[in-house]
Amino acid sequence: MPTNKRSKYRGSRTCGGGTHKNRRGAGNRGGRGRAGINAHHFVKWYLEFGGPVFGKDGFVNKTQKTVSTIDVGVIDQIVPSLLAQGIARKESDTIVINASDMGIEKVLGSGRVTKKLNISAQAFSEQAKAKIEKSGGKAQVV
Repeated sequence: MPTNKRSKYRGSRTCGGGTHKNRRGAGNRGGRGRAGINAHHFVKWYLEFGGPVFGKDGFVNKTQKTVSTIDVGVIDQIVPSLLAQGIARKESDTIVINASDMGIEKVLGSGRVTKKLNISAQAFSEQAKAKIEKSGGKAQVV
């Protein structure tokens, strides 16, 4: 009895690999690497990556700078919390807020302003400025 496959197949032409045409090269396994992933090797890539992964997907700007933003309507809603934390202060009927104390660089204009707010930030959208000034407050660029 042979002890391993090597000695078992010693002397045979194809060593258990079927016909001599099999085991010739990459053509026998459908190509090398990721060849044919959109045709016949797709199952492996669906399992690993959850979908077809061939081709490019968009453009990535390597010099992009993200700006931290908040909507003026959100500020209006969280005023009681800001007053409790000491981030905002009340001067007569006006609430004074420095956006950089919250880590915010730009104030955007979505939402409603129901209180008189004096907000200072690095930047404001036109809509945010208009809403703050319409409610009787001030938008100060620092």
